[in-house]
Amino acid sequence: MLEWIGDITRFIFLEDEPQPSDIIFIPGNAHAEPSEFAARLYRNGFAPYLLPSGRYAIGSTGFAGQKSGAREYVGRFDTEWAFMRHVLLQNGVPDAAILREDEATYTYQNAIYSRRSTDAARLTIRRALICCMPVHARRAKMYYQTLYPGAELLLCPAPGTPVTSENWMHEPEGIDAVLGELERCGGQFHDILKEIML
Repeated sequence: MLEWIGDITRFIFLEDEPQPSDIIFIPGNAHAEPSEFAARLYRNGFAPYLLPSGRYAIGSTGFAGQKSGAREYVGRFDTEWAFMRHVLLQNGVPDAAILREDEATYTYQNAIYSRRSTDAARLTIRRALICCMPVHARRAKMYYQTLYPGAELLLCPAPGTPVTSENWMHEPEGIDAVLGELERCGGQFHDILKEIML
């Protein structure tokens, strides 16, 4: 394998062993897998709260529906948050453990509004798990670390997804997804990095 492919793989695909945490973050998405995995982590006692975040994709007029997952979740969902909440409930998470953030339309807003939600709930976040699609791990960590600079963030990407660190370079969809993430990790952080570092 070309060395630079390995470099990109290690940069984009982050994965940590879950540890007991204050909360599980689920950045906005329309995939069932991250919420299903977050529910499993909750049931195994890794955190007392979960915070799915998301309205719907910027430029959209509504939630477009479930994109992936072995199980189909039927219902009318106005937002990504409503869909993720439904998945969590269907996978054994009590409603009282699910916090709400249903305004964000892109990943940076997921982090910004999640911070607003945890502050409003008077939660101190020292360690958090982030459940996302594997290809989204790096960018999710960059945004959430910007809003929770003192917290230890552990990436717990959902297993069983189509694009993985092992196969992305062998499929056109995987190449587009990973290189698209690489571009966004650079393109979206010009102003953010100047704001926080200069």
